[in-house]
Amino acid sequence: MAKRDFYEILGVAKNASEDEIKKSYRKLAMKHHPDRNPDSKQAEEKFKEAKEAYEMLADPKKREAYDRYGHAGVDPNMGGGGGGGQGGFADAFGDIFGDIFGGGGGGRGRSAGPQVYRGADLRYNLEITLEQAANGFDTTIRVPSWDECEACHGSGAKPGTSPVSCTTCGGHGQVRMQQGLFSIQQACPKCHGTGKIIPEPCTSCLGVGRIKRNKTLEVKIPAGIDDGMRIRSSGNGEPGVNGGPPGDLYVEIHTKSHAVFHRDGDDLHCEMPISFTKATLGGEIEVPTLSGKVSFTVPEGTQTGKTFRLRAKGIKGVRSGTPGDLFCHVVIETPVKLTEKQKELLREFEALTAEGGAKHNPQSKSWMEKVKSFLTK
Repeated sequence: MAKRDFYEILGVAKNASEDEIKKSYRKLAMKHHPDRNPDSKQAEEKFKEAKEAYEMLADPKKREAYDRYGHAGVDPNMGGGGGGGQGGFADAFGDIFGDIFGGGGGGRGRSAGPQVYRGADLRYNLEITLEQAANGFDTTIRVPSWDECEACHGSGAKPGTSPVSCTTCGGHGQVRMQQGLFSIQQACPKCHGTGKIIPEPCTSCLGVGRIKRNKTLEVKIPAGIDDGMRIRSSGNGEPGVNGGPPGDLYVEIHTKSHAVFHRDGDDLHCEMPISFTKATLGGEIEVPTLSGKVSFTVPEGTQTGKTFRLRAKGIKGVRSGTPGDLFCHVVIETPVKLTEKQKELLREFEALTAEGGAKHNPQSKSWMEKVKSFLTK
């Protein structure tokens, strides 16, 4: 059976560019790949047919021979020209392989030089007070950094010498292993992806080309920042590899515990101890806020656990238009270390309230009724 025309198989014109041929092949290969069509003999044959067509047309020498002599020009059994490697096919099939199996660019980005990598991001933990978080402030921090080695000027080689191209990868930084249809590219194990070998390393930086030092950075902490938030300092992470861009520095905020307030988002909470007398008779009290003291009136008969809300006395968050509120939770303080006179007055007071019945202690009466109901069940 006569072979079909390679251009016809790929569905491209004879003057098609390399990119057009590659694009058409990738589309056909993905459509007819055996892993996508496990039970289709027809798909397998079409995949092999497309593979052969692309293998011939992707190689400039084979394509020229095919254009001049047809199939005879590339069939080794007919003594035709053809030679050359399978670099074009391996590159394209690497792309297909990555697309089908979710690879991260198995054959993509194959440059003629070493791979370029972005530097790693760094994290700096900064502990601040609640007042600093509420008001914002400027500060300086010291972080580790890498500077170019002054002795070798960043080359990593001993002064007077230079790095040489890696003989294993030919200076590309990548090596490719191919088995059957599959082509795998990875960093060169000898030069670790740099494409260079340093015969005589610099004694100052031990061949790294960089010296580790600390640097001081100014950081602006915005008002209203909350615990766990991060501030990014662009470009102040670790330097990139092979000329890649540096990473970023993230300053992570940790707020110290406060003696009075507990923060919940933009709101503040505090416990407010008041005397038994103040809770009974009511009156004016002072409470602290982050911006100073404020006064308000506690009503007569205030019970423990009562919460008073002071609007806009909380924190104005980074993304908030208005400040939060301050919630004051009443805790009635029981007197201690009383004198005999004080105890006598309290006993007298207890007797007088008992004569008044449940109207003075409505909660106690209600609770006792619930207890009796529970015990008689």
